[in-house]
Amino acid sequence: MQNETIKSPFPVFDGHNDTLLKLEIEAIKGTERSFFDRSDMGHLDLVRAQEAGFAGGLFAMFVPSNPQQDFSRPFNPKDAVNFQAVPQKLAFDFTMRLLERAERIAADSDGAVVICRTPEENRSAIEREKLAVSLHIEGAEAIDTQFYALEELHKRGLRSLGLVWSRENAFGYGVPMAHPASPDIGPGLTGAGRDLVRACNRLGILLDLSHLNEKGFWDVARITERPIVASHSNVHSICPNSRNLTDKQLDAIKESGGLVGINFHVAFLRPDGGFSRDTSLDVLADHAAYLLDRMGEDCVALGSDFDGSMVPSDLGDVTGLARLMEVLDARGFSSQVLEKIASKNWIAALEKAVA
Repeated sequence: MQNETIKSPFPVFDGHNDTLLKLEIEAIKGTERSFFDRSDMGHLDLVRAQEAGFAGGLFAMFVPSNPQQDFSRPFNPKDAVNFQAVPQKLAFDFTMRLLERAERIAADSDGAVVICRTPEENRSAIEREKLAVSLHIEGAEAIDTQFYALEELHKRGLRSLGLVWSRENAFGYGVPMAHPASPDIGPGLTGAGRDLVRACNRLGILLDLSHLNEKGFWDVARITERPIVASHSNVHSICPNSRNLTDKQLDAIKESGGLVGINFHVAFLRPDGGFSRDTSLDVLADHAAYLLDRMGEDCVALGSDFDGSMVPSDLGDVTGLARLMEVLDARGFSSQVLEKIASKNWIAALEKAVA
């Protein structure tokens, strides 16, 4: 008999998942499953989401260099197969496949899944206990330097964009997933990257700096007129992975009015950078407490990286969100703070992107 899932005391709107990619790759491999059926595969489906109080989030559209890569396991950052450039046309076509998959899920859901284009639509979906999907691009390879693709994707619902994944593209330079290592590697944004920041500001597309190197980070912070976020990153001083954020970066995000979404991936949580599911949720709470102390309660949220990472066994998948809330509650976080971390801060960030 299956154990009953305990629902999170607060609806969770999460800053990053790779579920669309997970479903697409399973289809490519001939193991396609329905998002509407409970599954033991992956971290997220509609049944488990509804049971757990997962209210929605930023659903990433990411184009892997190597569709066979398993992002939940260690891999060699020097492996060119995983980090090679993706041509713009190929990236755009694959991104459209993921976008169309999201649209089909919404269309076939009988109203249970809603693609949200405004913060008001997100709030309404959460209040009505519908799954609120905000579309996000992770790594802007699909975007041409004239931004025709950006305009088209925005019309289809794109509301958040990460300039790079952990590889170079036409706009900037990503950090490797190295430990211990600094994010200060490589040059800043290209000219096209600086123009992309301005184009996103104009369209009201939230800028996500997870995966971006440090010089690029400071370029965005200098250019943007909107708050900046790191949708799925952690604290470098706790876990010195190059994917995590230094104290100076955290201060800049706070100053911009943005936020950090805490990543559940064990190698970005653990001080030793290890890949082990035997990782206590107390370590995740350590990152949350540090961020709250340094940035304040309006600048901390969740960025799970579900379906693109290895999460602690005590969390397991989306059904473990209530356990995470229990751990944070035990740390003394108030109900008001927990509610902000769970969803309110992300909705506020999306609102600031279009203000």
